[in-house]
Amino acid sequence: MKKIKKAVIAVAGSGTRLLPATKAMPKEMLPIVDKPIIQLVVEELVEAGIEDIIFVTRWDKKPLEDHFDRSSALEADLRKNGKDKYADEIVRISEMANFVYVRQKGPYGNGTPVLSAASLVDDEPFVFVYGDDLVKSKVSFTKQMVEDYNKNGHPIFAVQEVPREVVNRYGVVKLKEGTDILEDVVEKPSIEEAPSCLASFGRMILNQEIINILKKTPLGKGNELWMVDAIRTYVKNGGIVKIKEPKDGYWLTTGDPLNYMKSILAYALEREDIKDEIKEYINQLYCQ
Repeated sequence: MKKIKKAVIAVAGSGTRLLPATKAMPKEMLPIVDKPIIQLVVEELVEAGIEDIIFVTRWDKKPLEDHFDRSSALEADLRKNGKDKYADEIVRISEMANFVYVRQKGPYGNGTPVLSAASLVDDEPFVFVYGDDLVKSKVSFTKQMVEDYNKNGHPIFAVQEVPREVVNRYGVVKLKEGTDILEDVVEKPSIEEAPSCLASFGRMILNQEIINILKKTPLGKGNELWMVDAIRTYVKNGGIVKIKEPKDGYWLTTGDPLNYMKSILAYALEREDIKDEIKEYINQLYCQ
């Protein structure tokens, strides 16, 4: 069984719900305290042993590309001013992995990034990630997924339990009774018809067979190419897909103002250098 060394990250979205902040800045570059969202995603992947990271981008994502590039002028200026700690950090960012950039082509939909990068992950398993989804956990969630894959060799679909009253916002999984094996995925079901409270989110381990199915998958809901449709076909054809919930952690989405702010607070409140002041400030606001 081939080891997982590659990841594909979808970063070609518009970030519409975060306008005007995303008018001139990719949503994945918005900061969580002092790190952009996408750097936290990459660090999770690197902790899992991922060596090659393929960003599926579009024309306005150059700031993201620049973030993972070397910046000799900035490094020299920092060292000249005695700020070696910061210089070392920006060098580390550029050396975390091998970074590849591919422009997204094809129909709208979350399956298109996989097809855009398909030739770079030929005949090997890989991690597929949404660039604005974070998983805050003691051990990298991607590492947890990779370890499971190494044991059973099956594709993996990340899920997290959500309150029943919000299941209509997500793709909700149905499991084979008494197992962690995926039977079906229902996209944005009604609250009454939802098969569970397990919502899927932007972490998957995929294989070549799923890519081959995706290439033949017709456009689905909203005239989009859905990754879920290919996975459902794979399962119906007898393929086994396991689900995985974060252990000692939880999924955070950053795609809208409220959840973006929740993500910032979640990370800020674990920072030893600022958490006490943040808590004090929150208490002050609450008491006003």
